[in-house]
Amino acid sequence: MLTKQYLFSAERLGFRNWHTEDLAAFAALNADQEVMKYFPTTRTESETSALMERLQQHYKTWGFTYFAVEVLATEAFIGFIGLTHIAYEAPFTPTIDIGWRLKKSAWGKGYATEGAKKCLSLAFEKWKLDRVVATCTIQNTPSKKVMKKIGMTRKGVFDHPKLKEYPAYQSCIWYEIENE
Repeated sequence: MLTKQYLFSAERLGFRNWHTEDLAAFAALNADQEVMKYFPTTRTESETSALMERLQQHYKTWGFTYFAVEVLATEAFIGFIGLTHIAYEAPFTPTIDIGWRLKKSAWGKGYATEGAKKCLSLAFEKWKLDRVVATCTIQNTPSKKVMKKIGMTRKGVFDHPKLKEYPAYQSCIWYEIENE
């Protein structure tokens, strides 16, 4: 019998805030070169720990974050899916971003789409957001496919200001969906 408490769930996924015990699995995810192939670098355990703390604080402040996600049937941690505030300079900021990062064993199972749809539903129904955007590097075809599957519309291309030191990754695309 599974006993974990989740903030909410989708058909196959449980969403929760981050716990200290997540650090090793999250650090392994962020250190995986294949998972991070559309990012300039992998993340160290220290960088992952700092990110986890920011995500925990974001949840405390706003009631949402990039949530830790587990498969309900096994309680296996597979990565994150969720929402966060972004304010770097871009044509669409400040805004709320939807994002996901899953371990390789979770790829190709529809988890990113399922989880992102659930988060969008809550974004509009529970948190009363007006719109949500998603961004990725031009090369990130898998994320662009998820953005389309969850009903987002391609809005344009921009140079990501936080990636100036990484020209191969600076050109990004953004998608948007509005609350109807």
